[in-house]
Amino acid sequence: MAPQRNIGASAEAELPEYAGHYRLESRLGSGGMGVVHLARSTSGMKLAVKVVHAELARDPEFRGRFRQEVAAARKVSGAFTAPVVDADPQAARPWMATLFIPGPTLSEQVKRKGPMTAPQLRRLMAGLAEALRDIHRVGVVHRDLKPSNVLLAEDGPKVIDFGISRPADSELRTETGKLIGTPPFMAPEQFRRPREVGPAADVFALGSVLVHAATGQGPFDSDSPYVVAYQVVHDEPDLTGVPDSLAPLVLRCLAKEPADRPTPDELMRELRSVAASYDTQAFIPGQRTGEDGPAPVAPERPEPAERRPARRPLRRTLRRPGRRAGRRVVLGAGAAALVLVGGLAAAWGSSGDDGTPRVGGASARAAGSRAWTVRPVPAGEGMPQCAYGAGKLLCARPGVVFALSPDDGRLLWRRSVDTRSTSGPPVVSGGLVQPYTDGGSRLAGLDPATGRDVWQRHLPAGTTVRYAGDTALLTGADGAVTGVDGATGATRWHGAVPGRGVPSFVTFPGGSGAGSGPAYATRTSADGTRTQVTAVDPDTGRVRWDVRLKGWLKPFAAQADGSVFFLDVDSGYGARAIVCYTPGNRSTRRVALPTVLAGAHASVRGDVVHVLATGGSLDAVDMGSGRHLWHLETSVSRGSVPVARGGTVYVTGSDGRLLAVDARTGALTGQTPARLGSHSAEVMSTPPAPVSVGRDGRVCATAPDGTVFTVDGRSPGTW
Repeated sequence: MAPQRNIGASAEAELPEYAGHYRLESRLGSGGMGVVHLARSTSGMKLAVKVVHAELARDPEFRGRFRQEVAAARKVSGAFTAPVVDADPQAARPWMATLFIPGPTLSEQVKRKGPMTAPQLRRLMAGLAEALRDIHRVGVVHRDLKPSNVLLAEDGPKVIDFGISRPADSELRTETGKLIGTPPFMAPEQFRRPREVGPAADVFALGSVLVHAATGQGPFDSDSPYVVAYQVVHDEPDLTGVPDSLAPLVLRCLAKEPADRPTPDELMRELRSVAASYDTQAFIPGQRTGEDGPAPVAPERPEPAERRPARRPLRRTLRRPGRRAGRRVVLGAGAAALVLVGGLAAAWGSSGDDGTPRVGGASARAAGSRAWTVRPVPAGEGMPQCAYGAGKLLCARPGVVFALSPDDGRLLWRRSVDTRSTSGPPVVSGGLVQPYTDGGSRLAGLDPATGRDVWQRHLPAGTTVRYAGDTALLTGADGAVTGVDGATGATRWHGAVPGRGVPSFVTFPGGSGAGSGPAYATRTSADGTRTQVTAVDPDTGRVRWDVRLKGWLKPFAAQADGSVFFLDVDSGYGARAIVCYTPGNRSTRRVALPTVLAGAHASVRGDVVHVLATGGSLDAVDMGSGRHLWHLETSVSRGSVPVARGGTVYVTGSDGRLLAVDARTGALTGQTPARLGSHSAEVMSTPPAPVSVGRDGRVCATAPDGTVFTVDGRSPGTW
């Protein structure tokens, strides 16, 4: 078959005949990044192959973006996406092949068939909630969920096009000052704080997609992207035409503040209460005819204004109970453009460099101190995650693990590991270094002196790994758990946790006094009022204790006497209380927080709990007396779990600053400069926590520019 041709004299006037080994048969569609073709493998399997535009293939920055798209798409299970079959980001014309999924996009379906019925909408919402849960659980934020990126397959919706997706910790970068997405389906924070976009932005987009599916239009419609942006940030959504049974849930998805939106798990639970029995009616009323042509797989641009349905004459605004109604401002397109044009024009401008000097692989010591700064992995940027063990600093970044000398930061060893994400710093289990390998295909125990394999074992797809003492807990997609000896890699036990389905374990260093501390599995009731907590012995798989506690509890620490500490959160994951349960005497202590703290992280030292919330508020609470000790606004938009050592509380900011706070008074006593690097929009939602190094008062932290550094924790005023 001769290569297909386009009309025109552009660089793509003659399209390629092959992408790798895949023969391109017909053109499915074209978007901002490339052209999507229907192709076949040698065995005849149908594929959708995206080939990057020729002019973009010459742009190194764009090639990096395309590599990110491939990596993000590969991380997500194929149950709710188009699985990646093959890709070559290094080719002269980079390409990616995914399984071809027959069926129209949601955008096409609504245009041809009109708005969906209530049962179809419920099924669509449930399917997209499952898809987002699957996407978010591997640490990816899609950031461009819209009707043209939803394929309606016979077995449910599939989310496609990960071209601008990012890990939730923002390890993949967004250029400074740029807004990326499709305005009618972007969340308010994508306009206001694009560096801090997290999973909740996808939930907002889901709400907008549901309104489009129900009415043919979005909740914030205009021919001008500037007016849309203003409405998204300031106005209440237009839900006219959304079924009454779904409108309150859609409204929650469209909350202005990310913390006020439900999680995908909450959505699925709420949908079960909306309809006790699910209507399993298929999305597609009938098979597509030949004249429809192949289904476009990944269109990437918003539909032109002239093809949108006419504006609805009526407007129904639902208001959130207990919250002030949003501003109702009526502006013409010109007026709104004047309000927004300055900010948006600047926002879509080019990226910049913060000028932070790069430190090479060698150590950089501060004069007269034992402080040092190194960049152990020169290529790329991102915050390494480090822990202190076996007398070394053990650190990880996606695809690599390395060890540093705590004395001077010398690189002792470095090696590649089979993992596409970093779930946490390496741990020492059974005397060996164990890198977290969620998403990888093998587990390995490494010699702490050399980094070489002592043992390794294969991991089935979908396995999650958690470490508890000298045992690695491997949880399969079917819910079965395998306890693995950290010293030998041998199986200690295998089985299921009773009544837990697929358990998600939380573990903490230390724990109970004898042997390994328990691994904790929690399950919250459908109404969010009770949490079942099960403590599992990691060495044997036996249940040590099981209790049902009041509230929606998220464990964050355990102590040597067996006490477990929880944050009691609301439906938006805002912390409202601290709970301590002691299994020895079955006692529970609960201390309410002065206000609900969004996106909170907590730690405990003795009886004092330190809680850091999104936005930088840091609070100290004495669990023994039930008193709130102090409050500090740190100016850290996103911060790590606070770490208390001696009389100081340490926090790492997403911009690379290390902050020191007096544990007695709550006063800020010192902070290091920001270390953002050349791409200052690289922001982790939860930066790695600082690490105590040895006994001489040094503290180690990491930064987005890829550096690892230590400071003298005894004199933060000199930082």
